[in-house]
Amino acid sequence: MKEIIVEKIEGFKITKLGWIPEDWNIKKVVQLGKVVTGGTPSTSVGNYWKDDFTWYTPTDISNFGKYANLSKRQISKLGLENSSATLFPKGTIMVCTRATIGELAIASSEACTNQGFKNLIVDQFNDTNFLYYVILNSKQRLIRLSSGSTFLELGTNDFRNVTLPVPPLPEQKAIANCLSTWDTAITKLDTLIKAKQQLKKALMQQLLSGEKRLPGFVGEWETNRFDYFLGYNPRPVEKPFEPFTKLGIRSHCKGTFQNNDFKPEDIAITTLYLVEPDDLIVNITFAWEGAIAIVKDVDKGALVSHRFPTYTFKKDLSHVEYFRQFIQTKKFRFLLELISPGGAGRNRVLSKKELNKLKITIPSYEEQTAIAQVLNTADQEIALLTTQRNQLQLQKKGLMQQLLTGKKRLRING
Repeated sequence: MKEIIVEKIEGFKITKLGWIPEDWNIKKVVQLGKVVTGGTPSTSVGNYWKDDFTWYTPTDISNFGKYANLSKRQISKLGLENSSATLFPKGTIMVCTRATIGELAIASSEACTNQGFKNLIVDQFNDTNFLYYVILNSKQRLIRLSSGSTFLELGTNDFRNVTLPVPPLPEQKAIANCLSTWDTAITKLDTLIKAKQQLKKALMQQLLSGEKRLPGFVGEWETNRFDYFLGYNPRPVEKPFEPFTKLGIRSHCKGTFQNNDFKPEDIAITTLYLVEPDDLIVNITFAWEGAIAIVKDVDKGALVSHRFPTYTFKKDLSHVEYFRQFIQTKKFRFLLELISPGGAGRNRVLSKKELNKLKITIPSYEEQTAIAQVLNTADQEIALLTTQRNQLQLQKKGLMQQLLTGKKRLRING
């Protein structure tokens, strides 16, 4: 067998996890504290389900960031005693080891979990926050170590034996403090984004219903048929012989998406329809689920089937940016449901005839323009904050890769 020569890196040592600083160690999870498992009391016994102890499921912790402080259900002392759930202290790291493997959170108070977790009660020689980050950074490795035919699961012994790079305690604390700074900034932005989204939601409710009017606008809004404000405008073309861009619409008013290089042989019909930017298109099969959108600039030249009727906005009657907001309202989506008769799923087909004569109430073109400007400004603010948040998340990810492997060292005070 040919010998592999590895060049030594000054100040580092080679391990099964790669190069780490000489003063770091590779330790198993079980060497960092006590591992306890979870369980579920019988759901048929009402007395097991009282408000005594917080009881987490994987779904619960997916709603939080670093710290978990609220669960959907709680169990009683009797439920705890009659299940394999283990009560653990505040600061325990809860790690999902079923289905959403590698998701984790730190318990903000005394709690327990169901059997979808392995929970690490960190000892006094290690820092909880540091271990949270190093386990988070090991998520893909946890997934690779999992097994199962029905669903993936990381067994208790396998979790106990997971190895992690661990620096001395002072450096653990320094790394955790550094990464926590990024988490704090991200959390602040998340809070601000949610507040802006709630404000935008309230503005939509008020401005698009006429409950609140912008300064300078008075008078009644106009109620008329849908096809009075927008014109049905199909652009039929023969199906191409070469692959083409087929356009689809996401449900819940999430916009359009492209299926590039769509093969002509994969669709039986011979006539398709060209769409242009600022067209309004609707998927008649899923209109009841909010599959309606305004065509984007990047969608120019894409093709749709006859199941995607196309409408254009009439000059001085309907403003595209106003309708971009209007079609997202609960009231309009409810109206789409009403004119999509039938059973569940694909059996509920929107009637184009009923859509055309659907009565809607909207303001003058000038007021539409003003409302759209207000709501679009709110969207732009949310988008800017989201971009800033994503940039911080990327910075944190890069920093984790450097700090948690020892490639970048922090100055330790004292």
